[in-house]
Amino acid sequence: MRKYLTFVVAALIFISLENRIYGQVTSNGSNVITTAVPFLTIAPESRGGAMGDAGVAISPDVNSLYWNPAKYAFIESEAGVSLSYTPWMRKLVGDMNLAYLVGYRKLDDQQTVSGGMRYFSLGQITFRNDAGESQGMQNPNEFAIDFGYTRLLSDKFSGSVALRYIHSDLGTSMTGTETLRPGNAFAADVSFYYQQELKSDRYKNLLSAGVDISNIGSKISYGDGTKYFIPTNLRMGVAYSSEIDRSNKFTVSMDLNKLLVPTPKSVSLDQESSVVVGGNTSDKSVIGGIFSSFTDAPGGLKEELQEVTIGLGSEYLYNGQFALRGGYFYENQNKGNRKYFTAGAGVKMNAFSLDFSYLIPTQQNHPLENTLRFSLSFDFGQLASVAGLSKSHK
Repeated sequence: MRKYLTFVVAALIFISLENRIYGQVTSNGSNVITTAVPFLTIAPESRGGAMGDAGVAISPDVNSLYWNPAKYAFIESEAGVSLSYTPWMRKLVGDMNLAYLVGYRKLDDQQTVSGGMRYFSLGQITFRNDAGESQGMQNPNEFAIDFGYTRLLSDKFSGSVALRYIHSDLGTSMTGTETLRPGNAFAADVSFYYQQELKSDRYKNLLSAGVDISNIGSKISYGDGTKYFIPTNLRMGVAYSSEIDRSNKFTVSMDLNKLLVPTPKSVSLDQESSVVVGGNTSDKSVIGGIFSSFTDAPGGLKEELQEVTIGLGSEYLYNGQFALRGGYFYENQNKGNRKYFTAGAGVKMNAFSLDFSYLIPTQQNHPLENTLRFSLSFDFGQLASVAGLSKSHK
């Protein structure tokens, strides 16, 4: 029965990681890095999601807490809030979804605080024993609560620290003396952002760069004594924005990502293709795993480079109100093989903004096919300005 419990945990994690091979080494050379709570790596909002998941260095907005909270130091509005919703992997299941609520408030010209919550529902799942008998229906879910503090360090440079509480409930099942219980973990993010204005022909261009190390924290356990790594991740990128004229602005961006957790060791396989299923349970400490993650791949430097994913994005903005976006995300075939194009649009009317994104996999019948994200944002600074203007007219 312990084997059954381990399988349930692994299967649920497998589903929530975009149908990647959630084990280690397969006969075709794949060696996918394993972590628990992979929902933390899913882009939860529409703007960055429409730009090939490239958001660490693009201009700040209300959803910067996920990509790079250091960007809040350069945001123009005093406060804002956003709600995003993503029906997830609807090609496989009909009730899995990700919701994201985030907001920020500028304390003064130097400091900004932010907070958010991500809630990931895995839908309704029937638990069964080894004989295939139903043990009841449950609704596994996971969530993370974030609090961030951002400070302007110079007129071009900012830094931020964010704290995170993670809760993962994959269902409760009693088998003899063993219990599958919800897991809890704590983590922190450290991020930096730099921007440099470049003037040309009276119009402003902006070069920006960002780095975000997220989910530096404790391992997580589900009550069986095994501790799993959470997805500590290094994200770095650059972006360039150019004002073509007073009404038209164009942005291009690129992000590089690497999981900072141990790479699974190679295993020998027989002629029958097999997969070692389960979370990454290396005995290394969290800090040891971060530093060794740059040199521990069995395939050496070649495999280390394969672990880097690339996000490319672009955005066209007209009159500060209408946006068209597109992008491409690439992951090596030996590390998950996620390859997809993204597209999206947005409209801003005074204090309200509505954005959506659409994901287009390069493979047919992919579980992420037709993935949509929706984001509704409120700019309280603009809202106060509109309200004040209205009163003045009266």
